[in-house]
Amino acid sequence: MKIEIWSDVACPWCYIGKRRFETALAEFPHRDSVEIQWRSYQLDPSIPEHYDGTELDYLSKRKGMNPAQVSQMFEHVALQAKGEGLNYRFDDVVVANSFTAHRLIHLAAAHGKQDEAKEQLLSGHFEHGEDIGSQEYLAKLGRELGLPQAEVAELFSTDKYEADVRSDIAEARMLGVTGVPFFVIDRKYGLSGAQPSEVFTQALAQAWQEANPLVAVGSPDADACGPDGCAI
Repeated sequence: MKIEIWSDVACPWCYIGKRRFETALAEFPHRDSVEIQWRSYQLDPSIPEHYDGTELDYLSKRKGMNPAQVSQMFEHVALQAKGEGLNYRFDDVVVANSFTAHRLIHLAAAHGKQDEAKEQLLSGHFEHGEDIGSQEYLAKLGRELGLPQAEVAELFSTDKYEADVRSDIAEARMLGVTGVPFFVIDRKYGLSGAQPSEVFTQALAQAWQEANPLVAVGSPDADACGPDGCAI
């Protein structure tokens, strides 16, 4: 079973959705047969590499919301995050363009570290006030992940993995994805948003059953018991 997850590093619900999905996957009996692929998505490609302002300031201006409404939204999302063991600190969030961070995730995938990169970027952004648009931070994260430093440096001097990120975004558009997180199971089932873990559990079971139907063997007339009694 293959599960593709379109997600943005700058999306608070994407981290919550990741945790809820992981909770369901941990209890899935066939989890060792599941392949996860993180796909790139940008909620706002127009953000400069570094935005001069807070997250509250950015959202208030971009969405035209009252700052008090944005603060209430932060409180609600942070409470949901806390329920998943995450400690969101919106006052410390550094607003930055996530494009190069997505390229780092593609590089990490080439070395079998995709999930680790995704996890660290999300945690860094929402829990630790890291600047996901900073070359210094991304290079440091690359070192911590054990990625070849020469390849990490290429992200800042070449267009390596840019086409991959744009391809992910274009494919999301083709699939009709308008928001993230968005989970696609075997290109048959799509789940939008940070669904409760129970919904992910149901979707995993349904997709697995469809892909691996139970095949009956032996005689259908063999002796057995049922709701109306046992065969004589």
